[in-house]
Amino acid sequence: MDFTLQHLEDESALRVSFDLMGVLRPHLRDPGAYSAQLLRQMAQGYRLLAAWQGHRLVGLAGYREMENLIYSRFIYVDDLVVSPDMQRSGLGSRLLSCVRDEAVRRQCDHLVLDTGLHMALAQRFYFRQGLLAQGMHFTQKLTGEQP
Repeated sequence: MDFTLQHLEDESALRVSFDLMGVLRPHLRDPGAYSAQLLRQMAQGYRLLAAWQGHRLVGLAGYREMENLIYSRFIYVDDLVVSPDMQRSGLGSRLLSCVRDEAVRRQCDHLVLDTGLHMALAQRFYFRQGLLAQGMHFTQKLTGEQP
């Protein structure tokens, strides 16, 4: 299958990605707030790579370059989602490969991402892509109701 890959750069393009991102992030409810959030993230280096099949958006990979004492320079993948009817088409691999190539081009030392413990299929996909589980991710909600 032929896919066209391009980065989404402006607010109108970001709005087009709202429904597909909702597959991965179902808590997102407001397209305007979503676009505003992505624009803030883009000001901090976030990029959103889109995969198109003709005029249909079928995949997204959101990532950013970071640096810390654990990984030195690295690309962190915030978001990776493929339209449900396109899963197992190779598109997820292609998106991740493009992000990996960008990390190499930027001379990063690692490609890093998190996935939920409940997402066994995603974990299998990442293992097949050569990523290894290196730790656990802990969070604590600081605003609103606590669980």
